[in-house]
Amino acid sequence: METVKKRVAILGSTGSIGTKSLEVIENSREMFEVEVLTANDNAGLLIEQAKKYLPNVVVIANEAKYKTVSDALGKYPVKVYAGKDAINQVVQMDNIDIVLTALVGYSGLIPTYNAVKSGKSIALANKEALVVAGEIITRMALENRVNILPVDSEHSAVFQCLTGEFENVPRRIILTCSGGPFRGKTVDELKNVTVGMALNHPNWDMGAKITIDSATLINKGFEVIEAHWLFGMPSSKIDVIVHPQSIIHSLVEFEDGSLKAQLGLPDMRLPIQYALTYPKRVKNNFPRFSFFNYPNFTFEQPDKIKFRNLALAYEALDLGGNAPCILNAANEVVVEAFLEGRTGFVSMPYIIESAMQKMDFIKSPGIDDLIYTNIETRRVTKLLVEKYI
Repeated sequence: METVKKRVAILGSTGSIGTKSLEVIENSREMFEVEVLTANDNAGLLIEQAKKYLPNVVVIANEAKYKTVSDALGKYPVKVYAGKDAINQVVQMDNIDIVLTALVGYSGLIPTYNAVKSGKSIALANKEALVVAGEIITRMALENRVNILPVDSEHSAVFQCLTGEFENVPRRIILTCSGGPFRGKTVDELKNVTVGMALNHPNWDMGAKITIDSATLINKGFEVIEAHWLFGMPSSKIDVIVHPQSIIHSLVEFEDGSLKAQLGLPDMRLPIQYALTYPKRVKNNFPRFSFFNYPNFTFEQPDKIKFRNLALAYEALDLGGNAPCILNAANEVVVEAFLEGRTGFVSMPYIIESAMQKMDFIKSPGIDDLIYTNIETRRVTKLLVEKYI
């Protein structure tokens, strides 16, 4: 019997998660059909991917590069569109079974929202969609009977630990954290952190923005918020523990005191594959874990004083409403400023906290309220960056 291929749209196919997703698909070409590929600015790689996988549609968000992509693919059976609105629209196509959202930051919100609204299954690598609009998206997913399958290694680990435990409510979720490149550093040492130092993550190969987020631990804070919406757990039952080896990806504790953990090498292809092939586990040729290469596992408490961003994420989650949206927008502005040398590493949490204090709180925001909050928070935060220079 011929296998029916799963038709996949990859939003952000030229980024770190996107390229690894295509590696996963390459490993199981008989299972997948690439329907849509999108990129923000990397026209060259998008063209290469389109020629190899022959998707139905490609979208380049940077409209100035439309002609470059269109001309290069003129002889191929590939439709070419440009602009962010095109990305928001293509996710609603009937010939898509699952949308892998690998866009960076807030840019993934509306495409994810539209895909869920259209009844598409989601392989979620864009945690910010749930950080900003978790209540709206999860409610809509429930109404439309849409699966949201986590791609983040931590949430994939929790999801895998909960599989088969439908009658057992977890007592708590424990998200592991590598601690980033500055684990154990003093406050004075953090004052001298450079962009290059912050981009040197000890375990994971990621894009610049998420690597900086990992260095400040706000990425882990975002994962706490994401876990709340994915698994219905209050902040008081979502813990973070530093595990420098990044082999135990997360744990679940049950009422009887038992702990289940998911282990594996720090390789994003594994959670990507699990999301795309769920509920099946598919053979691959990826490197295998050996205990002899990792004879010792260590654990530490995260330092929420030195890494204030983690504490701010818990505060935003407890506040609810548009507070997580404010947190995310402010963070995106300060990360961009840090990467451009316009603010220091230790200044980022103070700027974010100031933005959270200055912005108006909306208890029950709709999607339009969140769009406005994002725009206004960015304006306010940019002014704050200038003050902290």
